[in-house]
Amino acid sequence: MRPQWQRHRLSQDRLAETAEDLLGKGFRLGLVAAHDDGAAFRVVYLFLAGWPDRRVELECVVPKGDPAIRSLAYLSFAAGRFEREMADLYGVRCVGHPKARRLVRHAHWPEDWYPMRGDAPPAPEFDGAGRFPFVTVEGPGVYEIPVGPVHAGLIEPGHFRFWVAGETVLRLKARLWFVHRGLEKLFEGRPPGGAVDLAERVSGDTSIAHALAHCLAIEDALGIELPDEMHRLRALLVELERLYNHAADLGALANDVGFGIAHAHAQRIREQLLRLNAVVTGNRLLRGAIRPGAVAVQALPDVTALRRIASDVAEVAELTLQNTVVYDRFAGTAVLQQDDAHALGCLGYVARASGMRTDARLEHPTTALPVTEVEAAAGDVLARYTVRRDEFAASTELACHLIESHSGPTAHAESAPVPHASRSGIGIVEGWRGTIVHRVEIDAANRITRAKIVDPSWFNWPALPVAMADTIVPDFPLANKSFNQSYAGNDL
Repeated sequence: MRPQWQRHRLSQDRLAETAEDLLGKGFRLGLVAAHDDGAAFRVVYLFLAGWPDRRVELECVVPKGDPAIRSLAYLSFAAGRFEREMADLYGVRCVGHPKARRLVRHAHWPEDWYPMRGDAPPAPEFDGAGRFPFVTVEGPGVYEIPVGPVHAGLIEPGHFRFWVAGETVLRLKARLWFVHRGLEKLFEGRPPGGAVDLAERVSGDTSIAHALAHCLAIEDALGIELPDEMHRLRALLVELERLYNHAADLGALANDVGFGIAHAHAQRIREQLLRLNAVVTGNRLLRGAIRPGAVAVQALPDVTALRRIASDVAEVAELTLQNTVVYDRFAGTAVLQQDDAHALGCLGYVARASGMRTDARLEHPTTALPVTEVEAAAGDVLARYTVRRDEFAASTELACHLIESHSGPTAHAESAPVPHASRSGIGIVEGWRGTIVHRVEIDAANRITRAKIVDPSWFNWPALPVAMADTIVPDFPLANKSFNQSYAGNDL
C-alpha cells in the first residue's frame, strides 16, 4: 500500500515555517536524523500523518564551519529532545533551544567528542563521574529520594530523582542513557541485507517489530515491492510478539500490588507463547524470520491453542480486577491526561489509555488488516492495564484471521537490487509498545551509510514523570510498570 510521499530541501527559515504548517495540519514529528556528508551536515525531519498514510521529509544543510541550526523546540516537545540528542552526538548547536542541556552525553563524556561524526576518533578515556546537577526543588519539608541507576532487579540502569513532601511526589526527574551502545553507528558500512541482527537487538523484547521496520526501510530504499501474502505473514509475527509481552505485563502489574497468583499464571502463559514462537520460527523471540525481501516461518500457529490461551488471559485479568485491593490501587493512580499525552507525542498503549487514537497498522499500513482499535480515557494505571487486556484479545483474533486466511507457501524471498545512486527509505511498524520508525540511507556502493531508529519509548519516557505528579512514592513501581518503557530502545 503506497504512502503519499513528499521530500523538500529547505533553508532554515523555510524549515521552521513548513514544520509549523505540517504540525498545524495534524502531522507528527516521527524522527530527526543528522547526517555527516563530509563537507557539511544534513538534518532530516520526518513528519507523519495517517488516514491516509502521508510522509513528508524536510532536509536542511548545516555548514561544518558553524554547525548551528534554528531550534524547533518551540513547536514540538519531541523536536527539542531530538535536537539535544543531535547536539550531543554530532555537535550541531540548536539556536534558540529553551533547555539546551545534555541529553545523551553524561557529565563524564569528553566535551569535544561527538561519536556520530564521520571523523570521530575512537572513544577516549572517560574521566570520573563529572558533575551533572539536577534542578533543585526547595521548600518546607521537601527532601530528595534518589533511586538507581543500579536497581535491585535485572532491569537496565536508569536514575530517578524524587522531590517529596511527606509521601507526595512534587517532581520526578528520570535520567537515562547510562549504557549508550552506539548502535546506530554499527549499521554504517554494512550491506543492506547484513544488518537485521542489529535491528533485532535494538530492544530484545521487540526483536521482530524492529527487524520488520528495518527491512521495510531497506526495501523502500531499494524499491523492493513484496506480494501481499508476505506482508500478512510478517504481520502475524508482530502480533505473536505483542501477545507474549502483553501477557507478561498483565502479570507484572498485578505482582506490583502483591497479587502474585496472577503473576504466576501470566508467566505460565508467557512461556506457552514463547514455546509457540519457537515452533513457528525456530526462535523463542522470533528472530531470524524476517530479512530484507524475505520472510520464512516453519509452521503456522494452532488457532485453537491461541484462542485457548486468550481465554486463559481473560480469566486471569478478570480475577485480577475483581480483587478490590488490586482495583483500588490501579484506579486513579498515575494519571496521564490526554492533553499531556498529545503534547509529549505519546504512542502505543500509553497514548491509547489516555484517549488518543494511534496505531501504525491503520495509519501506515503495508497491507489491509481488520484491526480492532482499543482505547480508554482515564489515563491511569487501570486504563493502561485494560488496554493491554483488550489488545491481547484483539491481537489474538487478528492473528487467527491471518492464519485461517493464509494460502500458499510460508516462505518467500525477493531478490534485492543494487542501487545505482544513494537512496533512502522509511519503515514504520506498530510494535507492542507503539509505533517504531526506522530510516536508512544506502549509497551507490550498496552500503548503509546511516540508520536512524526511533523506538516508541523515546516518546513515552518523558510522560512517566508527568503522570507521577501528585502521586505518592509507593506508586512509582506500579506507575513505572504500567508504562514499561524500554531502556535499550531509548538508549541506542
